[in-house]
Amino acid sequence: MSENQDSTASKKDFVPSDASEKKNLKVRVGIVKSTGMEKTIVVEYVNRVPHPKFKKIIKQSKKFYAHDEKGEAAVGDKVRIVETRPISKLKRWKLAEILTH
Repeated sequence: MSENQDSTASKKDFVPSDASEKKNLKVRVGIVKSTGMEKTIVVEYVNRVPHPKFKKIIKQSKKFYAHDEKGEAAVGDKVRIVETRPISKLKRWKLAEILTH
């Protein structure tokens, strides 16, 4: 009998995750390098990682094409971009916020 009560207690303690919560999306902070396209910005992301063999900290940069619906970002702005579904051939990111002008 006590075994049965324990199993019902554990079922009550179980809380399912909320399906409306977003998954762990990747977030990057970078500098806007280009705004020449409509609703698209090019963001350069710089990552500092140790060299695998020599352990010296080196910079790795990568360009991301991000969706900017309102066209509010300007060249030189520091922005936060968030991973999203594919919008076009190259765009998989969208502008979350502008950190500095």
